[in-house]
Amino acid sequence: MFNPLNLLTRIGDKAGSFGAVVSAMGCAMCFPAIANIAAAIGMGFLGQWEGLFINTLFPLFASLALAMNILGWFSHRQWHRSLVGSIGPILVLLSLYPWFQYGWSSYVTYTGLGLMVAVSIWDMVSPANKRCDDETCTA
Repeated sequence: MFNPLNLLTRIGDKAGSFGAVVSAMGCAMCFPAIANIAAAIGMGFLGQWEGLFINTLFPLFASLALAMNILGWFSHRQWHRSLVGSIGPILVLLSLYPWFQYGWSSYVTYTGLGLMVAVSIWDMVSPANKRCDDETCTA
């Protein structure tokens, strides 16, 4: 049975994760490891839009990934997948705003990005399916 919510959350999660990683690639000062990878694959030109990427697109894509993982629970009703999928974007958003002043916040950002990519790969390899029917699922 075709479930448009499931398709929306799967595509939205991948777009959020990919967008957050590409946005991080544009900020060489904030994320030197990711920016070096971007320069090595020919995406060094992203540095000219560093302010746009780090101030607007990075939190926007992290928020998109968070919203899609939370919304995904309504589609597949697997709380552990939604929880694990939400941890990465939450870490990214925390490292951008309240924890940005601390030196260890970049490690939190890298961890959050890694979790976002790992969950996206997990979702491609083993897609979530609803584990209950509509009568036994609780809202």
